[in-house]
Formats: sequence, C-alpha cells, structure tokens
Amino acid sequence: MEGADGAAVPPSLADRSHRSSISSTCARSLDVLVYLIDDTAVRLNVENLTSVTVHELHRIVRDALQFPECAMEVFSLWLISPLLEVQLKPKHQPYKVCRQWQELLFRFTDCPEDEIMQDEPSLQFRRNVFFPKRRELQIENEAVLRLLYEEAKFNILEGRYPCDAEDCEQLGALVCRLQLGPYDQDQHTACALKEKLESFLPAHLCRRGHSLLAALRKRGAKQPAYEQGLFQAYQAVREEAACGEPEALLQHYRAYLQRCHQLPYYGCAFFYGEIDKPAQGFLHRGGRKAVSVAISLEGVYVIDSKEKHVLLGLQFQELSWDHTYPDEEEEHILWLEFDGESEGTLVNKLLKIYSKQAELMNGLIEYCIELNAAAEASVPENSTSQSPTLTPLASRQRPKLRRQNSVVSSRIQHLTTIDYIEDGKEIKRVKPKRTASFFSRQFSHSPTAYSAVQAPAESLEQG
Repeated sequence: MEGADGAAVPPSLADRSHRSSISSTCARSLDVLVYLIDDTAVRLNVENLTSVTVHELHRIVRDALQFPECAMEVFSLWLISPLLEVQLKPKHQPYKVCRQWQELLFRFTDCPEDEIMQDEPSLQFRRNVFFPKRRELQIENEAVLRLLYEEAKFNILEGRYPCDAEDCEQLGALVCRLQLGPYDQDQHTACALKEKLESFLPAHLCRRGHSLLAALRKRGAKQPAYEQGLFQAYQAVREEAACGEPEALLQHYRAYLQRCHQLPYYGCAFFYGEIDKPAQGFLHRGGRKAVSVAISLEGVYVIDSKEKHVLLGLQFQELSWDHTYPDEEEEHILWLEFDGESEGTLVNKLLKIYSKQAELMNGLIEYCIELNAAAEASVPENSTSQSPTLTPLASRQRPKLRRQNSVVSSRIQHLTTIDYIEDGKEIKRVKPKRTASFFSRQFSHSPTAYSAVQAPAESLEQG
C-alpha cells in the first residue's frame, strides 16, 4: 500500500461509512457491497475476489450500474471508514488491502488501539481525484452526472467544501429544484423549506442554539438571512420552458457542478492535520489548530476545520515542499514553503503541518506534479496557449468568489510560519531562529512564481 492516494476525515463526516463490504458465501465466491455516495449499495458476487484487482472490480461495478465507458476515468474505488479514506490504485487488490487495514491505521492515524482494532472499511465508488473537473461538464449521461452532483452536494452540506453564504444559497436553491421540482408558490413556502433546511444548506449554517436561546429567537425574531436568501434563490431558478424534465435535470446538475468548480478545492483528496496557532496572551500561549489539507491536480489548500475557511491556498507553481520523519523532527511533518512578507520585507515562509498522513500528502503532491508535467509535455508547442489544462488558476476570473472576506481567500495572518531570506550562500532568519535550507522539491517543469528572496539589508539575524 506504499504511496496510496488517500485522506482522513474527522469521524463526524464518515460515521455512516462504518460498514463491512465483504462477506463470504463459499470458498471461491464472495459477496461484495460497493456503496455509492447517496448511501445506496451495489451487491456483487465476485469470483476469486482475493486476487481481483481494482481495475477489474471497477469494470464489474460500472457494468452493474450500466454506466458508459467514461465512468472508468470519472470514478475510482475507495476504502473508507470513520478513521481513514484511501483511493485505491488500479493495480491494488481490495481484498488484500482490507486485510491490511489495521496496519494502515497504525501507520497513518493517531487513533487509539481499541478503535483501530474495531474499525472496518467499506468499499465505495467515488470521484477520481485525478479526473480533470473541466471534463465533467462534457458528460452527457444523466446517471453519471447525478452521482457527481450527489458527491459535490455531500461535501458542501458536510462543510468539507467551505462556501460563502451567498453561494450556499444558490447551491441550496438548485438542490430544492432537483428534490422538490419547479417552484410552486402554493406548495413551496418558506416554512416548508425550513423543515428540511439541512438538506439544502451546510450543517454549520443550520445549527440551532440551546433550547432557551431557540425559544427566545422564535418570539418575534426575524427569519435568518440565509433562510430568506435560500427561499428567494429557489424562486429565481429558471429553466427553458420547452425542455422536458430529463433535460432540465441535466441542466441543473451541470449548473450545480459548474458553481462548485469555482471552489479551488473541488475534487480534492482530504487529509487531517494540525498547525501551530499564533501565540496569544501575556504568556504567549499558542497550541495547535485542527486543519484539513486538500490536494488536487491544481494545488494545496489548508482549511480551518472549525471555522470552515481557507487558511492557505497555493498552486504548485507557488510552493516548494518536503516531508520529514520523526527521526528528523519530533513528528511527521509536511513543510510548505512559499513567498510572503514580514513587516514590509519580502521573505520565504515555512508552514509546518503536523500529521501522520504527511507521507501520503507528500506522495500525492509528487504524483500530481508528475501528471501535470506529462500533460504539459503532450501538448504541441503551438497550442500551449490555448490549452485549458495549462491556464493558471490565478488568471481565471471568479468575481463571486473574490469578494472581501471570502472563505476561499487565504488568511496568512492567521498562520504561524518560520520566515527567512537568502543572502548569497547564507540563510538569514527573520523570526524565530532556525537553521534552514531551501527545499529542492518544487514544480520546476514550467515557469514558476516561487523564488528565493534575496536579503535587502544586513539587519536580520544570521543562521
């Protein structure tokens, strides 16, 4: 299982995934349950399952679902439990990986031994991390689009994809349309939507206060803005009058996915980790903050697990990285290095992400960069400028997600980083003191925005 692509999520996001997928029926034949994101299961009876590969089983699932050939690229098989998520590679043998599950948990999680011994993964059919999102909107099959929509909706509602309130309302309105049908003023009232609010909006927006506070709010309080915004957005959902319901569903699935594509972490693999909090108070106490690290073909995003907003977003061209083991540091650490400034001075910043999954993150970053390099090499020189796969993320205009205080905007001021600059062959530190050197591993296959910052003065401490 070396170098498997995967991610961990907090137990609250995966409780419903704590299910067994394999049961024995005879010596040569095994029953397999493959779960879809909407909690339905595909039951298969597979011969010689102990030796079947992910590629072979994937085709069996696709045939059972009657999906077109494109589904082989769009989806992948995952092993998922409340403690760990792993996207399997085509050559993996799911049965053998299941038998090694406890070993993986000891290696990549900090969970107590009793939880590890009781944990059991389920086999799930989910979006392939390496499928380019630009190709999703070219899909014509309604069943494939619906499954992509269901997965995107799950990630929005669970808060895995942080989203601004305005965009939550627009996405929620499309969910209303797809679940309730076209808006009907006699049937679809604000009160009716309120009863099913958690089906349309992220859980953290729908949380109610304590019973006393909730009772006080009911006594003359105005309807929350997001509830009113959802209702108005649902009223505003439009579709072509001439098209039938099947065409309308395709239209709204695409509209939902297209809006989700504006989120930079759409389609990412997610990992769990911690970062240092900025020192606060008289005693300069810091502690650590729980984060999820989202990695895709485009870059790396560090997300505050509690506040549901981005702390740092970097394209591969903007970073250098490395992974250190406990014999080099006190813990497994993923280091991200990027350009920034400290009190007006341009510096190189180092962010430490503590995680036993740092090895997985490191491998996924490396593989994504290799895929990008291969894609770049396969594009003819005269068509490079027109290739949508090579369009820098920063150059794409996304007005609605560039609003002030958007959840997708980096909050570097909330990070504790090690800042330093390069002065000739020496490294000069800004704060705190630390011996450091530049990581050699970075996106070097094309022009990069990342560069070593030269020392402008001699006032900084030398390392």
